[in-house]
Amino acid sequence: MQRLGILGILGGHAARGMSRKLALRRQYTATTRASALAPVPGLDLGESKLRRAVFYVPCSEERKIQKSLTSSADCIMYDLEDGVSLNRKGLARELVISALAANTHARELGVRINSIGSGLERDDLNVILQSEKLDAIMIPKVETPGDIQYVSKLIDELALPSRDIRIIAGIETALGIVNIRDIARADKRVDALLFAAEDYCADTGITRTSSRRELYYARSVVTTTAHAFKLQAIDMVTMDFRNMDVLREESGEGAEMGFTGKQVIHPAQVDVVQECFAPSRDTMRRAWRIVEGYQKHYKLGKGAFDLDGKAIDMPVVKWAYRVLQRAELAGIDVDQAVS
Repeated sequence: MQRLGILGILGGHAARGMSRKLALRRQYTATTRASALAPVPGLDLGESKLRRAVFYVPCSEERKIQKSLTSSADCIMYDLEDGVSLNRKGLARELVISALAANTHARELGVRINSIGSGLERDDLNVILQSEKLDAIMIPKVETPGDIQYVSKLIDELALPSRDIRIIAGIETALGIVNIRDIARADKRVDALLFAAEDYCADTGITRTSSRRELYYARSVVTTTAHAFKLQAIDMVTMDFRNMDVLREESGEGAEMGFTGKQVIHPAQVDVVQECFAPSRDTMRRAWRIVEGYQKHYKLGKGAFDLDGKAIDMPVVKWAYRVLQRAELAGIDVDQAVS
């Protein structure tokens, strides 16, 4: 079969020479139209950006802020909460605006504020919502929809009208897990749920182990709820930050569980995490073959088909489309990767 590129595979109406990103945007829409060569009913390719690594940068440390300006992390999250001691909160607020303004490299710039009810959050928001560069706010220890709605209301009142500020909800307590569905749908600005293991263990009395089995339930609740409401799911920090083997193991496990990214606390963690949360070459090759096979068999009027002795039906086809989209968003040249 002639390789047409992703646009051709996904629907077949691309003009030659069209840029890959433009082609993808057009084709994701085309797949839902009856006129597409091989439509995929119910396919949702709404994800428009990745947050593979959410990199926390303490805003009370100028040296770390300076290093963040060249980080390759998908999301730079300037931290006003746990990474800043109580006696340096004021300094961190002074530095966060200049940090946001100075960072011209990051794909996404966010700020983790202090938790709602801490008595510190309003001062945080009064400062950061004046920024022309703020893309996202991470709210830690979210326990009720009201925590989200409080922040969203202040965004409406204080933020620049031009800013489309997103909210990442930190699920860090038992009550947060119990109320997670209501939190996920609390406001249209919410576009990610984030799991914080250390706070969760502190809240529940769970003993943290290297197996992580004590966290499987809570992590599964977060990923399942996130996907149910079309949100991203961000996994826990690897605290053993110098051990790349543990980091790779945890990242791979998180990706298998359905997390779309992971929190990182050290620059050395960024590249490993972003590699683990992008499709591997073998995964892309299989996805490409599945979508090519789907197009071919669709023309023959066949819904399911055989590939390497395994049955391929619609759920597998949807998985393949999403793999290719995620690869594109990660900046991977899929044509080259699958050749």
